[in-house]
Amino acid sequence: MTAATTPAGPATAPENLIEVRGLLSQFGERVIHQDLDLTLERGEVMGVVGGSGTGKTVLLNSIIGLKEPEGGTVSILGYDRATMTEEDEADVQRRTGILFQQGALFSSLSVIDNVASPLVEHTGLSADVIRELAEMKIAMVGLKPESHHLKPAELSGGMRKRVGLARALALDPELLFLDEPTAGLDPIGAAAFDALIRQLSDDLGLTVFMITHDLDSLYAITDKVAVVADKHIVAKATVQELERSDHPWIREYFLGPRGRAADKAA
Repeated sequence: MTAATTPAGPATAPENLIEVRGLLSQFGERVIHQDLDLTLERGEVMGVVGGSGTGKTVLLNSIIGLKEPEGGTVSILGYDRATMTEEDEADVQRRTGILFQQGALFSSLSVIDNVASPLVEHTGLSADVIRELAEMKIAMVGLKPESHHLKPAELSGGMRKRVGLARALALDPELLFLDEPTAGLDPIGAAAFDALIRQLSDDLGLTVFMITHDLDSLYAITDKVAVVADKHIVAKATVQELERSDHPWIREYFLGPRGRAADKAA
């Protein structure tokens, strides 16, 4: 069963679901990104890493439309963000899902109502069908029916992440954004969440843009890793290729003790 029919979008479905060219991001005099280029290919699971203050979240917000760039171009699903209409934006919202770092669940709503909220907002489906779809998404992320009527405050950190993921998948998106999906989880919970993301990506054909500090996640589930440093993307490659990089930050990150441990575990 699928959600309501959505507009077809741009005439030609792009192979690059995200294209960033010459991005300039700044706050006052402080330049965060300069001449930043990045592409995300259809079907790719891409991790985005970088030191604190390099602007990973700023990059995410520029792509999803929460921040207007000071220069350059941002394209998503074939739409140029600078020229998008309200109808274009609605189409993008229906075709993308976002899991924010803390889940960003509605505290007054139950689990099932949180997951159902995108279906209520973006489709004209009946209440019964919306409930059935929400139940399917909750089951898809490994939560039991007993969780349906719980509020976010009654959930563990791992359960909140799974509810947030179920909501992000509610509209059967083709592009999924994950902001530090394993942050705050214990190692066992983080590994289980990584496995869930990889399985869903494979089963549903998702394209994934994931900001993370978790080396285990990078080794376990990504196809490519984009490294933000020196105000732009200094490399986009597999983790094995990045291990051979000469860039000082990349070498310290991937070849330090934690990087070696993650490589060995993978």
